[in-house]
Amino acid sequence: MIGYVTVGTNDLERAATFYDAISAELGTARMMEAESYIAWGNPGGAAGVAATKPYDGQAASVGNGTMVALEAADPAQVARLHAIALAHGGSDEGAPGERGGGFYAAYFRDPDGNKLNAFCMPEMADG
Repeated sequence: MIGYVTVGTNDLERAATFYDAISAELGTARMMEAESYIAWGNPGGAAGVAATKPYDGQAASVGNGTMVALEAADPAQVARLHAIALAHGGSDEGAPGERGGGFYAAYFRDPDGNKLNAFCMPEMADG
């Protein structure tokens, strides 16, 4: 149902460095870009992510309670995505680990403060 998710940025070059690294780990790349935005994903594939300078010209801000969840293949990839995020200017919001009910996740923010997580549900995949 979701086609793509957009997060705001005040520094597109910094956001590009962060999301280029995240998307490379997930096996995707940039699929569209212009002066004010970059979108990552696979055309015709799963939902993508775009970082954009706000259209109204105002400063980008973080949505309270808003989070983008990135599906990982397994717990090892969750850990890699968390490490990549921190190595590329992100901040920690919760180390990789079991969250209950077979949900394994790590939480982080991009350099603009947008909250993301990487997750997998290995117990559900096995069953």
